[in-house]
Amino acid sequence: MLWMKWKMVVDSLRGRRRRLPCFLWFLLLFAVGGLVLFIHQQDLSDMVQQQLPGMMLGSTPRQSRETLSTQDREGSKSDNHQATEGILSSLVPPMQFPHFESSRQTATPGSPEQDVDPHHVSKRQRKLLKTSPQISHTTNNVSSSLTSSSSGVLCPETWIKLLKQLEDRKKLMKEICAKYKSSISRTITRHHVKYLFVVDKYKLLYCQVPKAGCSNWKRTLMVLAGQAYNTQSIKHDTVHYDHRLKKLDSFDQKGIMHRLKTYTKVMFVREPLERMVSAYRDKFGNPNNYYHSLFGKPIISKYRANASLEALRTGNGVTFKEFVQYLLDVHRPVGMDIHWEQANQLCNPCLIDYDFIGKFETMYEESDFFLRLIGAPQNLTLPSFKDRNPTETRTSTQVTQSYFSEVSMMERQRVYDFYYMDYLMFNYSKPFKDLY
Repeated sequence: MLWMKWKMVVDSLRGRRRRLPCFLWFLLLFAVGGLVLFIHQQDLSDMVQQQLPGMMLGSTPRQSRETLSTQDREGSKSDNHQATEGILSSLVPPMQFPHFESSRQTATPGSPEQDVDPHHVSKRQRKLLKTSPQISHTTNNVSSSLTSSSSGVLCPETWIKLLKQLEDRKKLMKEICAKYKSSISRTITRHHVKYLFVVDKYKLLYCQVPKAGCSNWKRTLMVLAGQAYNTQSIKHDTVHYDHRLKKLDSFDQKGIMHRLKTYTKVMFVREPLERMVSAYRDKFGNPNNYYHSLFGKPIISKYRANASLEALRTGNGVTFKEFVQYLLDVHRPVGMDIHWEQANQLCNPCLIDYDFIGKFETMYEESDFFLRLIGAPQNLTLPSFKDRNPTETRTSTQVTQSYFSEVSMMERQRVYDFYYMDYLMFNYSKPFKDLY
């Protein structure tokens, strides 16, 4: 009996020994299977991160802060186009864009604007790019270098460069004002804002600088203000003589200051001597009874020896040299005019903190950018009309140099000195090599 019990115990232990290795083998297989699954998931995650850098599994392109900069480094045009459609889709608040993060490189007076390295993108710029609108170009004057494909969408590198240029222009403006205009009165009067137009619907203030796209900008403002359906239907006389647009100086002081503090303020400038030549050609090189009578008569009377009675009677035929003499004369026979007055005197940028300083040379790109920025209708773009003398060649660098070949080197220098502050503030290079 005792032997039988012992045999049962021994048999039981033998069975456990046979079952024990099976249990351990099961545990080992389970562990190996879990390890293989874990490694597979890690490989899958790495693969997704390589394809969509900075993104979590299951996220969308708009959720990535690093997608755009990585695509910039790879230089893929098609990828940039897809990223732009996803990222540049919502509107930047109008008063947000002036405060872009500063770069180490700044524009210097008299030198070309600094290029921006799109590979060095700040967190602030990435955030702006994620919330920026899509830009499209519909005019023939737009440089093809601004687009990444035939679709006309600004590539991210160009977008960043444009933001940086606007930032540098504002920074340079403040530096020049601090250096040369620090002693001026800080009180803003109606006189300082008499050339600013108001569009309350879009909380917009535009300072007109004639011969820098002013007429076409007024057309655009009329459409924004609801006074016209499209820019093509607005004639030249309606733009300049109907006085449909409100001016800032028509408000009381409280209304003026409220709009200056809360509205988006924009101005466009042009190379100063080119703008001056454009004004001369428009007002004196072509029939214009008003300017020939008001300015032509006294100019010819004072600066032309042995002037004919016909010229004195009509004021027709003012030469460019006579116009230069009038401009440089501290005792002018007739006052200044808005068409050749310095831009900084018209818009007072040292008193008024402009959010957007655009340039005539890149006006269509920057205007389109600005209109999208303030939430203007998508089909509204700056027109390219040439109202007066449409068959005449536009004033260019070559045309400007041709006109200034008619005056002496000293007169060229003095005209440059006359517009010197505009050259400094708006970062234009010297137009002639012999200037100092």
